[in-house]
Amino acid sequence: MSLPLPTKRHATALDLEQVPEHLVGEIVGGQLYNSPRPAAAHTRAASRLGGALDGPFDRGHGGPGGWIILDEPELHLSSNIVVPDLAGWRRSTMPTLPEVSHFDLAPDWVCEIVSPGTESFDRSIKMPLYSEAGVSFAWLIDPLAQTLEVYENTSKAFHLVERYDGAAIVNPRPFDALPLELASLWAR
Repeated sequence: MSLPLPTKRHATALDLEQVPEHLVGEIVGGQLYNSPRPAAAHTRAASRLGGALDGPFDRGHGGPGGWIILDEPELHLSSNIVVPDLAGWRRSTMPTLPEVSHFDLAPDWVCEIVSPGTESFDRSIKMPLYSEAGVSFAWLIDPLAQTLEVYENTSKAFHLVERYDGAAIVNPRPFDALPLELASLWAR
């Protein structure tokens, strides 16, 4: 994770366009942050989680449906531009997927797959932003430590409500209608 680029002005969407493709650019508090594309374990965990949630929760195959789940959506939350690894909107919040390049509507759930280089940014910068924007649930997954932390937003602050590790089979909120096999997220 790089430090904010020193600027005399607030970073803009135009600054994001200048970020090289091998980096992920985000703007928080007017500062441009760049981080490298995710490593294999990170990408694998995100892909496996997206696959596990898509059928039953987004498409309603073998599960309750009622969600729109997306990989790496660009979120414009107030003046901040962030890209969570995964995000989901209840259909009651966003009934259909709009034809847009970014989303101004805060999701109901976000998931960040942390790495040694992004964990501090995800925890101390992005989590408060998500909370303030009204995101109801946030997950932090660490594929190296093999952990899943589930946070719920109460009174504009996230509180840890569940922490799982290893190969447990769990029912984490808000997707607690079906079990999730954590071992599948860590599989090499």
